[in-house]
Amino acid sequence: MRILNNLTTTVIDPKTTRRKYPEARIIFLDDNFNTFEHVANCLVRIIAGISEKKAWLLALEVDREGLTEVWRGPFEQAELYYQQLVRKGLTMAPIEKI
Repeated sequence: MRILNNLTTTVIDPKTTRRKYPEARIIFLDDNFNTFEHVANCLVRIIAGISEKKAWLLALEVDREGLTEVWRGPFEQAELYYQQLVRKGLTMAPIEKI
């Protein structure tokens, strides 16, 4: 810390400030009991910013492919979304750190 003209400044080591926040992705798995409508409605209600159209496309993709990534972002947010989706009865793969 240096004091210049009665101003305090702090010099921060760039190595400690450039750590990347951990990210994760949420993957939904196909199952035989959740309907397209239930899946799409859950995604719209839980995942911020997802449109109804995108939610339906993801529901169709998981049916066709067996799994689909429904969200990617900060790990803590992924944990919250994951817990909410599981509580709604959706079949989820474990959170994948990236």
